[in-house]
This record gives sequence, structure tokens and C-alpha cells, in this order.
Amino acid sequence: MRDFSDRPVPREIVEDCLLAAGTAPNGANRQPWHFVAVGDPEIKSRIRASAEEEERAFYSGKAPKEWLDALEHLGTDEHKPFLERAPWLIAIFAESYQVEDDGSRSKNYYVTESVGIATGILITALHRAGLVTLTHTPSPMRFLNDLLGRPDNERPFLILVVGYPEDGATVPDISKKSIDQIADFIE
Repeated sequence: MRDFSDRPVPREIVEDCLLAAGTAPNGANRQPWHFVAVGDPEIKSRIRASAEEEERAFYSGKAPKEWLDALEHLGTDEHKPFLERAPWLIAIFAESYQVEDDGSRSKNYYVTESVGIATGILITALHRAGLVTLTHTPSPMRFLNDLLGRPDNERPFLILVVGYPEDGATVPDISKKSIDQIADFIE
């Protein structure tokens, strides 16, 4: 979904969905994620400006032609108005290590897998709450650490755009692989 309504989404709904995400299985129960829910219009505008700067570089030469060809049917480009229009952006960070109270570091395990599972649960919870989402991954995303005041031990995983769909919104005409293409059964 790329066509978001500016209809407000109560913070409590986002909080409940984040609590669901926090129940995700994870390596050694280290819970190596941090979520920053952004509803402030000024911060969303700054995120959009930084993301679009990265996207301009991507679409104007950084991405190989093969990648751009693969994206073409989705109609994406460097313009990301949904980053300001949607009521919430949830920046998801992966914590490569934890900083203990004494300043020492302790390793987190299966960080990418754990954060990916938590993100999947978050998306599912948001959809169950009647909202729509878009995963957005400008590359690089380190600008999020500066804009959102996140420490060096966290790296941006993705931006999840959250809200209600705009009236009359459409999604690209895409298909999904069949069960035979994605799974084997050994009985």
C-alpha cells in the first residue's frame, strides 16, 4: 500500500501491536530490537527528505538496471509522500550488542532473524487492527540513527509506514507464487 490516508491512528493501537511484536522468539531471549514510532510531522518530513535523497541516488545510477527492471511493474520511484502522509512511521532497529549498565558490551545472537520475526508479528498485528503497512528500506538508512537519536549499537532494519488506506487506494496488480512453488510436503 502506498496511498495512505492522513486519518489519525490512536497511539494505543500502535502500542498494542508493538507489545505483540515484543513477544517474538529471539536468540537467547536478548530481544535485539528497538522500535521508534514517529507521529511528529516535522520528524516525518525530515525522514522523508533524507530517504528521498538516498532514493534519488538509487534510481539515478546506484541500482543496477536489472533491479530497476524488477521494480518497474510496482511503479516505484524516488518520491515517497507516504512518509509524511501516513499517521505513523515505525523505525525498526536491530541491536547488534547490548550496552550494560557498567558500559560493557554483551553480544546479541541471531539478530537479523529475531528482528525479522518481530517485524512480521508487528505487521500481522497492525493488519489485524485494521491498518495497512508498507515496508520501506532506503539504503543506506543510517540517517535514522541521527534523526531519531539512536545509539551506535543499533542499525536501521526498516521503516514501517502505518495507517489507513486512502479512499479508493489500489495496490499494484501482483501475483504470489503458488503453494507448489513455495513449499514441499514430505509425508
